[in-house]
Amino acid sequence: MAAVIDINDLTKTYDMGQTKVHALRGIDLQIQTNEYVALMGPSGSGKSTLMNLLGCLDTPTSGRYLLDGKDVSMMDDTELANIRNEKIGFVFQTFNLLPRQTTLENVALPLVYAGLAKRERQQRAAEVLDSVGLGDRLDHRPNELSGGQRQRVAIARALVNRPAIILADEPTGNLDTKTSIEIMEIFEDIQRRGNTVILVTHEPDIAEHAHRIVRLRDGETESDEPNEHIIRASDPTHRYNQT
Repeated sequence: MAAVIDINDLTKTYDMGQTKVHALRGIDLQIQTNEYVALMGPSGSGKSTLMNLLGCLDTPTSGRYLLDGKDVSMMDDTELANIRNEKIGFVFQTFNLLPRQTTLENVALPLVYAGLAKRERQQRAAEVLDSVGLGDRLDHRPNELSGGQRQRVAIARALVNRPAIILADEPTGNLDTKTSIEIMEIFEDIQRRGNTVILVTHEPDIAEHAHRIVRLRDGETESDEPNEHIIRASDPTHRYNQT
């Protein structure tokens, strides 16, 4: 099976006047359809830079990035915008909701850019809000919602265009422990429905929800391993396969 994401020798260098910052130093990464991957690393490890490249928010200095077999590393801004709108849904730590818009309007916004009629936008937004447990909060504004509810709105907005890939950047960073667990359960459900989920986090307990953990350090891959805890829990025959 071809990887939905195939990165080869990817680098990113920022020119800071007389200094060059090498944020990524030759990353190789393949992610299959319906995988659930956590990108981990300390501050300055390159994980946020890598997420920006995966999400087509930035372009690499060198290397190749194939998304569904198409080379996006050389696309122009318009092509990258189309990719973001059609294939990728984003969830951010700070929610990025419009304060004067209702929950329904916030979630429906990406569909405006997709050219859907108002009635279809509202219907689809209402359906996806219901799927994350906010079907009774359609007319509420962000300041009328808890942090966990605002993150659910952000997740619904990421899903409304029916993207294949969900990218989540520190999605529980502003939430308490109980709410964080609830949000991670939503991501697990999204993955079970067939989406590829890529989670950026520095929190080990959050990364443990993923099926595979990629650790970065100083712009390089430190380790790339399956999450054996998840594999054992999801495979009832696993204990019989031990030697």
